[in-house]
Amino acid sequence: MHYLDQIIRQTISIMDNINWFSMALATITPMFIGFFYYHKAIFGKVWMESIGMTDKKAKKANMVVAFGASIVLSFLLSFFLLNFNNDGINQEGDFDTFQHGAWHGVVIAITIVTPVIVTNGLFGQKAWKNMLIIIFYWIITLALMGGILDAMNHWENVLIP
Repeated sequence: MHYLDQIIRQTISIMDNINWFSMALATITPMFIGFFYYHKAIFGKVWMESIGMTDKKAKKANMVVAFGASIVLSFLLSFFLLNFNNDGINQEGDFDTFQHGAWHGVVIAITIVTPVIVTNGLFGQKAWKNMLIIIFYWIITLALMGGILDAMNHWENVLIP
């Protein structure tokens, strides 16, 4: 019970140190990047063709639900990245940089997101073009989210006994 009590106290301490502006920026990053990345002039047209989406079908989507769920899920992803970037001993100082956080985002995109997208795509019989468009979107997006969060959050080094 003593160990659990320490974890709870440390979690509360970490919550006090979060730069909430960085969390807001990281949370809206997927939508901001998606606005440009999935624009028809960039990858939007190719992506829509790869899933058989038409303009008519796209207009039937419930965008309130889509954007609402996206914001909630992006916040959860931001919170995970924040903790992933700042977890461990001696994470302060040289490692509190945009580049370090971006590297963490790229590593997560390649080692976690890519296998999920490819596995899902293969079983769903999606085109490789579709999977690659989505993978590169998440590599870019997670790199920016990780960079923002690592550069804007500086936590005291805490050792857990």
